[in-house]
Amino acid sequence: MAVIRCTRTELTAALSVVDLPDGALVWVTDPTTGDRWEDVLSELTDAFDASQQAAKAGGPIVYVVDSDDLLGRNGPGRAMVACGLLSAARTTAIESRKSAVPVNVIALEDVTAPDTVARWVASLSQPHGPLGELIRFGGDHLGKALP
Repeated sequence: MAVIRCTRTELTAALSVVDLPDGALVWVTDPTTGDRWEDVLSELTDAFDASQQAAKAGGPIVYVVDSDDLLGRNGPGRAMVACGLLSAARTTAIESRKSAVPVNVIALEDVTAPDTVARWVASLSQPHGPLGELIRFGGDHLGKALP
């Protein structure tokens, strides 16, 4: 059984119809996470626990973050979560490279269509696909120093 953790109502319906492999995890960051360390710690701990379960089950992991969070535009709390998940994906991809279980990140903008996100989640969840990649939608990141 796949686990989809999504607090963004605009994405919930689109992600709920994605056919994911058993053990898969789709983690969509919470746009209400504030700058309090307790909030950041809570989201990262929950994401780690869910990711650990997915890894033990051999399931793919896709983190969905806000592009502006990666750039620090939405405050330090959300930046810590987004950049932490990107780092976790890349580290987990290194560790799981031999098993070819995909672990990737999608960075979306406010205008990214939910069905586009769902299609990419499905694609990035396939065995022997990309590992540790960051897929960015939109162009707000162009010309910026990127993580």
